[in-house]
Amino acid sequence: MNISVIGGDSRLVELVKILEKNKNTVFLYGLEKNEKLVGFNHVENIEDCLEKSNLVITSIPLSKDGKIINSVFTDKIIFVKDFFEKIKNKKIVTGNITDEIKQYIKKENNNEIIDILKQEELTILNAIPTAEGAIQIAMEKSQITLHGSKCLVLGFGRIGKILAKMLSGIGAKVYCEARKQQDIAWIKSYGYNAIHINELKEYLNEFDFIFNTIPHVILDKDNLYKIKKNCLLIDLASKPGGIDFEYANKLGLQTEWALALPGKVAPRTAAEYIYGTIRNLSY
Repeated sequence: MNISVIGGDSRLVELVKILEKNKNTVFLYGLEKNEKLVGFNHVENIEDCLEKSNLVITSIPLSKDGKIINSVFTDKIIFVKDFFEKIKNKKIVTGNITDEIKQYIKKENNNEIIDILKQEELTILNAIPTAEGAIQIAMEKSQITLHGSKCLVLGFGRIGKILAKMLSGIGAKVYCEARKQQDIAWIKSYGYNAIHINELKEYLNEFDFIFNTIPHVILDKDNLYKIKKNCLLIDLASKPGGIDFEYANKLGLQTEWALALPGKVAPRTAAEYIYGTIRNLSY
């Protein structure tokens, strides 16, 4: 089929290659500066690019500020509002459609918009490169091995489960925090050490690494001062994150806010996950 790809990062570059390999005709706008896409169908005008296809794939997530579409490989500025005003009668695949962005989408344009980051299939698969990326950061930023270290994983959702498994496989002593009793039970059943959130303060000074997966501030002033100075804090949660970074900096704690890891550490694999999800949505 004919597919238009607008903007994006390394994941969409790899996705274009996968789409072409699977006998689709792909038209590109806002990717002309990527050397891997030399010789592909770059279209100079966004309206012309959109006109050529019924399926449009754009940046995942769509925008950082709600105003401009994320586009790493171009000097062109693609405004969210202009994009949705120009596009009509299309199926659009993107991610993280905020309420602010939704106001730009005109119902009379008759578009079907798929927020792919809300598809459970992709969310689960994306947890794998996210966990691997977190471990990579821990290895690069610390002077000790994960093997034998005491690691705390805050939150036992998709990422927390996979990360705990990987850390345990490396030989770390894994502790997992959770709020629900059923999660506490699952943590124990996997052989990890379980900490209920109400007991968290009692353990915080023990860890060499703390990985947060909870998208609201859990490591606040009351908790941060209990953490030892040589502990590395890695936040994997989306905004606003789970760490009071300003106060952590005042305390001299080492922090890393690691966002969008799938696209940074494994863009080809992330693209394969996106392609599989799109295909399973019957495109």
